[in-house]
Amino acid sequence: MERDGVERLLAEAGADSRRLRHALTLVCDGQWWTLSGLVRETATSRRTVEALLRELVLERDGDRLRVPLADTPAYQDLLAVAPPPEDPVAHLLPHYAHVLDRLTALVAKAPRARHVLDHVSATPETVLRRALLLGARFWLPGARLLCVGDHDLTSLAVKLVHPGTDVTVVDVDERILAYIDDQRLGVRTRWADLRLGLPASARDHDLALTDPPYTPEGTGLFVARAVEGLKDEGRVLLAYGASERTPMLALKVQQELSELNLAYEAIYPDFNRYFGAEAIGSAADLYILRPTTKTRPAVQSRLSRQATAIYTQGPQAVESAVSAPSASEESLSGFGPDLLVGDWPKELAQPRVRLSTWLAKPYAAAPERVAVAVPAGLEAALPRLLLATRAAHVRVLCPGSPPPLPEVLSAVYTLSEAGDGLVDAVRLPLPPGEADSVLRRILDNGHAKLANTWREALIAVARAQGTTLTKNEARSLIREAADWSDDLTPLETPLHHLSALPAAVATTVTALTTTTS
Repeated sequence: MERDGVERLLAEAGADSRRLRHALTLVCDGQWWTLSGLVRETATSRRTVEALLRELVLERDGDRLRVPLADTPAYQDLLAVAPPPEDPVAHLLPHYAHVLDRLTALVAKAPRARHVLDHVSATPETVLRRALLLGARFWLPGARLLCVGDHDLTSLAVKLVHPGTDVTVVDVDERILAYIDDQRLGVRTRWADLRLGLPASARDHDLALTDPPYTPEGTGLFVARAVEGLKDEGRVLLAYGASERTPMLALKVQQELSELNLAYEAIYPDFNRYFGAEAIGSAADLYILRPTTKTRPAVQSRLSRQATAIYTQGPQAVESAVSAPSASEESLSGFGPDLLVGDWPKELAQPRVRLSTWLAKPYAAAPERVAVAVPAGLEAALPRLLLATRAAHVRVLCPGSPPPLPEVLSAVYTLSEAGDGLVDAVRLPLPPGEADSVLRRILDNGHAKLANTWREALIAVARAQGTTLTKNEARSLIREAADWSDDLTPLETPLHHLSALPAAVATTVTALTTTTS
């Protein structure tokens, strides 16, 4: 009876029955398996594996299972006797056992997945194999790699295996950026919500790697931003997976890639394995994509119509019915803004600018009062939206209760809640103290390179003290106090670095006496 059911499933699967035969082979080999282990090992969806297991008489031990050894001969002619497709870097793994041990510990201690960001952790073996494949296919010494999102910690694997590679991570999750920095492996970190833009310092890379939300909208956005971060002859490595049951979803994602006019150089099936994502077999293919001469215009077109809903869960899920609170004239009662930022009713007569433009470059005019509407799911951008202006008064409309704001903003604004999701930020007068004035100058120039503003402010303090500080001396003081500060703006600086900025600035001001005496 059990064999009849198994044969029926195999017949229905046809040529694709190799997945089922592989799972059958594993449960018949005498070893104990968990359901999640079978899913991940065979790269087959949980539903498909469960359908097979329902047709078998199983021996169980807690959450582990197997076909009793006495029953395995009945299935011998149905088993997959050939191994799965060859792993292109499996032969290299034994040489990096020490790196795998380090990565296993790093992945275990990493910040927990955030479901609203579609986080699913790749296995330590996967991130190591990504690093090995990069080195096997490309020349990495001196190359620049951009990780577009890095919850999987691929950046750390690359630095452990190829320390001569210049690696930058952009991510919206402050916890990930802080964790990567804590490892002190030389990875540059940048904050970015990719729906709002790619940091200016995250351009001109040789390679980009991304494991995006697996919606067509999410994959299209992350790959478009990856292309933005590349030189003309660069490559994008994309992890993307779909269930064998949902080929139409895979087609929609591949249509997004086709619309970007990217050439497919390679696809490694089931290269990536995950803790979770059992609906897609806890696995994803690895694509190597090459931009063409038609890619950059297509990327600009794609980004010009970018929506905020890109995830499968949470307030910014593609299919979510949750919407942001309505921005209305009532939100502006008694405020009288000179400029509207974000999505406001069309009948309002004030000039307006998109959130992405607001963060990308300084506004040409100098408005005194600015009103900002923040959609649900983009609350992490609030500190940067406030630092993007020198307006005397900013009113922000947030969905629900506004998120906690970093203490460093108290150097610029007096913040208060005005009710109904409204935050009022009133700019403080310029402070008298030397360190406070340097900090304020940095934060007042959100779009400028942080180290450059800091350098000029230190030189001005030295001049006021009647001494001389050269640009090189100022740079040396800054690098000693904040070695992360080169080539980024306050708007793209991770919050853990912004929070450390007041103390670092104070250190450089104190050191002026020693340097210039």
